Amino acid sequence: MKAKPDVNDIRTGRTSEIIAQAFLDNLYYLQGCTLMNASRNDLFMALSYTVRDRMLATWLQGVKDIVESEISPDNKIVCYLSAEFLPGPHLANNMVCLGMYEETKKAMRQLAIDLDELLDQEEEPGLGNGGLGRLASCFLDSMATLSLNAIGYGIRYEFGIFDQEIQNGWQVEITDKWLRYGNPWEIPKPDLSQEVYLNGHTEAYYDKKGNYRVKWVPGRVIRGIPYDTPIIGYGNNKCNTMRLWKAEAIESFDFDDFNKGDYYAAVNEKVSSETITKVLYPNDETDAGKQLRLVQQYFFVSCSLKDMIKLHLSRNDELDDFHKHFAIQMNDTHPSIAVAELMRILIDEHNMEWDKAWKITTSALSYTNHTLLPEALEKWNLGLFSSVLPRHAEIIFEINRRFLMDVQKRYPGNIEKMQRMSIIEESGGKFVRMANLASIGSHSINGVAALHSELLKKYVLQDFYQMWPDKFHNVTNGVTPRRWLYVCNQRMSSLITEYIGPKWLKNYHLHIADIEKYKNDPVFREKWMKVKKQNKSALADWIKNKTGIKVDVESMFDIQVKRIHEYKRQHLNVLHIITLYNQLKNNPDANLAPRTFIFGGKAAPNYFMAKLIIKLINAVGHLINNDKAVNDRLKVVFIPNFNVQNGHIIYPAADLSEQISTAGKEASGTGNMKFSMNGAVTIGTPDGANLEICEKVGTRNFFLFGHTASEVFTIKSRNYNPGLYYETNNSLKQVIDQIASGYFSEGDKQLFRPLINSLLYQDEFLLMADYQLYVDCQQNVNQAYLDRERWTTMSIETAAHMGNFSSDCSIMEYAKKIWKINIF
Repeated sequence: MKAKPDVNDIRTGRTSEIIAQAFLDNLYYLQGCTLMNASRNDLFMALSYTVRDRMLATWLQGVKDIVESEISPDNKIVCYLSAEFLPGPHLANNMVCLGMYEETKKAMRQLAIDLDELLDQEEEPGLGNGGLGRLASCFLDSMATLSLNAIGYGIRYEFGIFDQEIQNGWQVEITDKWLRYGNPWEIPKPDLSQEVYLNGHTEAYYDKKGNYRVKWVPGRVIRGIPYDTPIIGYGNNKCNTMRLWKAEAIESFDFDDFNKGDYYAAVNEKVSSETITKVLYPNDETDAGKQLRLVQQYFFVSCSLKDMIKLHLSRNDELDDFHKHFAIQMNDTHPSIAVAELMRILIDEHNMEWDKAWKITTSALSYTNHTLLPEALEKWNLGLFSSVLPRHAEIIFEINRRFLMDVQKRYPGNIEKMQRMSIIEESGGKFVRMANLASIGSHSINGVAALHSELLKKYVLQDFYQMWPDKFHNVTNGVTPRRWLYVCNQRMSSLITEYIGPKWLKNYHLHIADIEKYKNDPVFREKWMKVKKQNKSALADWIKNKTGIKVDVESMFDIQVKRIHEYKRQHLNVLHIITLYNQLKNNPDANLAPRTFIFGGKAAPNYFMAKLIIKLINAVGHLINNDKAVNDRLKVVFIPNFNVQNGHIIYPAADLSEQISTAGKEASGTGNMKFSMNGAVTIGTPDGANLEICEKVGTRNFFLFGHTASEVFTIKSRNYNPGLYYETNNSLKQVIDQIASGYFSEGDKQLFRPLINSLLYQDEFLLMADYQLYVDCQQNVNQAYLDRERWTTMSIETAAHMGNFSSDCSIMEYAKKIWKINIF
């Protein structure tokens, strides 16, 4: 008789037999059921706890390493401050990184359980809006895989980015209740809570030594409770932490109010406090929404900085060398209040002199800029800011005063430069410019693609670059191949491993190019295209299930999935679809490869034009999909609720990746990398990381079109008139007139009028100027796809040259250029 594994094996063993027994134990003891009466969620939770058990020993060792490590460049702790994290489903990724995926599949098979069903059960943590949050999660994965000590700090939103439904072609937002069935990965740590001050006033005084001091007397105090999620590295027994903060009231129930019969007042403070972390990105069109968003940002930054200082003081008596132990990366402008908050803590709470505190602050902090769009460079009304954070307003005034003195010395008499660089904007009201604060208070500023970094230096942060050129760096974004190739495309991963071995999973950037040597091998090519077709079939089945639309797997899958925004130009894609439709209607024998156009993405709830673009996509799709004259050649699909989990099935199935933003508007993009890693060929503008991808994969494998960023600037500076393109291009005119006439809206001429007027009279993002260039480039795409042997080669070569776009490479650059950490 086989002996039952001991308790240690049950908690840590990774054979299928032990995993099966551990799973049954967790099902019984933690979920309180057996296989006979367990729900699918019970089964998922039990398996997740089984996997988590195998992470905990490694995780606790990682925590010990952080707490006990000596201060040195090799042991510096990276603290990644991000208002967003989009980790995606954890279960599959954790099994891959632990090397237990296949054994777990065997264990479930022994119990007659379909592992894929359990993977589908997991609720996705919607803790981000798009690329920013997904990048942060890729970086946490890579930091663990590269054995860096790191903590990712953010907000535990109770309700994440909304779930999207499409009703009558329109986006409808549904509450994202991602926590409703429980979260097996997080561990609350109430004993590590922090208190956060808000509102109130300040009082100046002199201490016993005669030093001028300021005391903040808060109007409200909030408690921040950390919830820790282990983030496992691949194949190295390294586990870091994602620490997300939840807001709670200091006193959640007022007995005095309750006894007076005022039941609402009794719980008012609880409701008010917990609102802070209720929802990702509240609607900030109202003053209340703006205030809540500011409070959210300050709340998680304050909790995080206090957490770091508490950790530092647990091993050191002084804070003088804090910056030697912590590298704090601000992921965009959302956490930039960290500059003022760290100064406040050092000066007010630890009685440090200004100059010393400033040196520590600027040495510890670094700033990643993710946008060139002015509206995304946050600024706060000074009155609102001073009301919520009165002490920080004073500190920012002092930072600004000292900084402008330096500017005056450097550029005497240049008032305009001082006005541009000031943290306080004074034209049309007073505002606190958070990008300026981050730039002044950091030792490093980086863009996220080569072009983006150059445009930052040339336009957005030009004055700061002129003053501090050595502060500026470029670190091109990347994505983790563990999730975006292995987890989401196991068929292709198995093929790659069959030919070059498993080493690419750990060191993708070093080994993925090895597949290129097989690009002319007929057996490898046949297997490659078989994998692609299987992935397309899986997506086709999924589309039929989700939307009811049947698509042809032999057609080109032309995919654009990303946040819906005018600068990302989903509507340019639609103009091309209508152009193809017209060509087929006029000439049914045209030599056009069948295409399935697939869209996905969410529009911000208050972004009317983006919502109208979604309606246009669906309206055009409805007409084309029901037109028997063309629907065997063209199909249009909008996939609702695009997220990480849906991306797992979409990216592997793409033939063509649409990356068509206006040049100079997309900072980097990471969807472009995910598609290319999975062998999709790109059509794209010279924007973001597209240029770097094009350079690596070769122009023969990339369909580049459109005006460059400098040309866009020139066109707009010369009184750009989009109407001229409409008047002089018959094809474009026909498309615009069809939309305006109600052809796609059952005769309603007013439905798309705002979009048409925007294109004809403003066209902020140059669709009209780029239209013909796009259509011509798409003709080249068509010819390439008709030659399936050529397309296969393009697909293989694209995938083979994506090594530089692993997030491992990005983190190695951050470590070397910015954090000054040696990676062995």
